[in-house]
Amino acid sequence: MHSTICAIATAQGGAIGIVRVSGERAIAIAEGIFRGKRKVKDAKPYSILYGRIVDGEETVDEVLVAIFRAPHSYTGEDSVEISCHASPYILTRIISLLIHHGCRMAEPGEFTKRAFLNGKMDLSQAEAVADLIASETRAQHRMAMNQMRGGYSEKLRSLRDKLLHMTSLLELELDFSEEDIEFAKREELVSLAEDIRSETSRLTGSFRQGDAIKKGVPVAILGASNVGKSTLLNALLGDDRSIVSDCQGTTRDIIEDTTTIDGIQFRFIDTAGIRHTDDKVEQMGIERSLRAAEKAMIIILLTSPGVDYPNIPIRHDQTVIRIVNKTDSFQALTGRGLEELKNQLVGAVKPAGSDILVTNLRHYQALCLAQKDIERARYALSAALPEDIVAEELRECLAHLGEILGDITNEEVLNNIFSHFCIGK
Repeated sequence: MHSTICAIATAQGGAIGIVRVSGERAIAIAEGIFRGKRKVKDAKPYSILYGRIVDGEETVDEVLVAIFRAPHSYTGEDSVEISCHASPYILTRIISLLIHHGCRMAEPGEFTKRAFLNGKMDLSQAEAVADLIASETRAQHRMAMNQMRGGYSEKLRSLRDKLLHMTSLLELELDFSEEDIEFAKREELVSLAEDIRSETSRLTGSFRQGDAIKKGVPVAILGASNVGKSTLLNALLGDDRSIVSDCQGTTRDIIEDTTTIDGIQFRFIDTAGIRHTDDKVEQMGIERSLRAAEKAMIIILLTSPGVDYPNIPIRHDQTVIRIVNKTDSFQALTGRGLEELKNQLVGAVKPAGSDILVTNLRHYQALCLAQKDIERARYALSAALPEDIVAEELRECLAHLGEILGDITNEEVLNNIFSHFCIGK
């Protein structure tokens, strides 16, 4: 039996505070500290009562109390939300009264954990709640909302349904192995396995993009000394963040700042000019520039007329934008060509349509394992290996997809996931 929990659900600084209560005795406990024209215990679901929170004969605050009855609540349990004035003293008094009447303080993420355990959402949707709270840009918000509403879950469950179909056919063949009955043609199973492999590959391949949008897309600005890197950074940020000088080697350390373009957060990194130098401090700055380039998703290679682009290693998964500064088509100092550059940056990372992106490292790791499982199953089918070997690989693939959705999990995993939530959610 779950205990009844309570917590403050709003941040400090506003005019209104909300205290959440959830559990079997939520309504009875709220009834014990509320006084109004109507009683909490008699209230209809989704109704709001006006009254007072009292401590004996003393009025603590005038409040609104919202009532949600199981299973039609966020947690799937009887729940109450008390809206009061946001005084830290008032909020603390209400929490103390609730605890005195039988509640306990909620652990981080416990309301959402109960929603998952009570079947109100799967585990990937529950994790998206934390991402939604942390979202700072339109792109981050859109990805979290899509995942929380089940778009990601639907894709994974579709994969699991296909896998279950394959596994059931093979299990049937194993049951009738002595009769040598074939329930599915091998070429059809190979084709289905390839479809699943292709989809898991697409999802794992989206992680770099999804993770970058979630955390801020890293963009390194590289070029020789004095071609306008710092000027470009200031222009992109709309602020004099980086020192601009005609002297070579002005930037000797990494300068990083963020800005949002078309709803996507970019982390711009102004680096030391790449050139041959005997200055040890400047050499250290150049080495840091090259390390920053390795970690960047997008590299802006900047030069000016008569100056070569820097010769740096580029990975296949990095987008490179080459710009010649101080020309008729681009001038960082005046902003000429800046909008076109911003469009290129957004175009390099913006999801196409409603494409689903993987943003969670735990999901990515599970999908990588599932992909390896289905590849082994596909090989086993193509090589006409025994059905029990194929079936085992399919079961492993199902298990790894189930870990993402929460169909297969354990208390340690759940505690680790929800410990990163804020208290009250």
